[in-house]
Amino acid sequence: MAKRKVQINYKCSNCNFTQPRWLGRCPECGSWNTMEECINDKNALSSTTTKNLSIKSKPISLKDVIALDDDRISTGIKEFDRVLGGLGATKKSAILLGGEPGIGKSTLLLQTASSSFSNQNNSESINSNSSDKEQIALYVSGEESTSQIKARANRLGINCDNIQIMSTMRLEDIIDALNELKPLLVIIDSIQTVYSLEGGIIPGTINQLKYCTNELVGWVKENESVLIMTCHVTKDGNIAGPKALEHMVDTVISFERNNDEIRFLRAYKNRFGSVDELGIFRMSEKGLIAIEDPSTMFITRREGAIPNGVAIAAVFEGTRVFLVEIQALTVPAKSSITRVFSEKIDSARVSRIAAVLEKRTNLRFSDQDIYINVAGGVRLTESAIDSALAASLYSARTGIPLSNETVLIGELSLAGEIRPVGRIKQRAKTALSLGYKNIIAPESEDGVIKVTDISGLVKTVFSSQK
Repeated sequence: MAKRKVQINYKCSNCNFTQPRWLGRCPECGSWNTMEECINDKNALSSTTTKNLSIKSKPISLKDVIALDDDRISTGIKEFDRVLGGLGATKKSAILLGGEPGIGKSTLLLQTASSSFSNQNNSESINSNSSDKEQIALYVSGEESTSQIKARANRLGINCDNIQIMSTMRLEDIIDALNELKPLLVIIDSIQTVYSLEGGIIPGTINQLKYCTNELVGWVKENESVLIMTCHVTKDGNIAGPKALEHMVDTVISFERNNDEIRFLRAYKNRFGSVDELGIFRMSEKGLIAIEDPSTMFITRREGAIPNGVAIAAVFEGTRVFLVEIQALTVPAKSSITRVFSEKIDSARVSRIAAVLEKRTNLRFSDQDIYINVAGGVRLTESAIDSALAASLYSARTGIPLSNETVLIGELSLAGEIRPVGRIKQRAKTALSLGYKNIIAPESEDGVIKVTDISGLVKTVFSSQK
């Protein structure tokens, strides 16, 4: 029997220009190193093409569409559920989980695959109308063998009764398994390792990522399942691959770490919930352990007075209030150009606060190198930390410490005004419940000392400490 002839072409990943030979530069758009190998088999039809031939879509009136309530599947891990929207992952949704190597992505998802089915009678986890065949999780790994996954499961001590595993990189094998098993939870670890002949030969290329992701997301949208895919990241922490990868999924989650065993789970895109929630875990020998009450975990416990350059801020992450310790250090500049060293707070924000302090309090920062740190390693982005950051800089420059009973809330404007921020009442209530007596904020609330400008803040916070 004669072999079917397969033609190999080269397609530009930028403009889709195709030609039979590889070129270093695309003749159509002029981009360099964008020509990728792809197989042109006229007798082959992708699953997407087959669907398009058999099913024709027609427009319908929006008023005739029946809106369905969110049908969610609990992951069995409260912190993970919180980041996904509160009650877990929405059925027919695709989730992209990114993180640096060794941070614990595979561990988290293996625990999720087990915890999702730990309680068969939980209506939030399992649809009561689903059959036993549907109540399984399919774990597909393109990076580890099945024996390696089993060894991790034994180390974590998880229940493997409802977990099916595959060690493959072929998309066609994965789709066949999905059609056969109809799993409730699908885990792909990682999407960069999956390839299909329809998208070329080399895994991880732009065409491969787009094609494989589209096929997997398309399958999930037609079935009562949840898809979770891990992905690699660049050295800057961004998801490796085309930006279109993030647009194709419903939820994008980043898995981060500080310098110790603490892990942070944060959503950057979520069509079915908030993107402000922060999940916190601690890595142990038995896997990731959720920290459900982290209100004070970012505060250093000390006996006696706190050192200069330290201030406490009340920040909101989703629905929870955290008290966070901001640490500042100023030293004379070693060169004519001053520098700001700040990893967890934007250095531009630090420079702006220092400039306002220099202008409004006549305290010189332009000849100082500034070092900023956040205890616990959490990244702070909201404007409510401005007051605490200003107080820590003032304390570091003058050598006057703050009271260990003081919490600061408020945004600092360029005019030196302390502006109100959202949910001051909840922030103040949390601080008071934890034993803090001096709550400095720009609004009048129970137990709050009202301060409206930077001069008043300096006078209120530091006059009694001199």
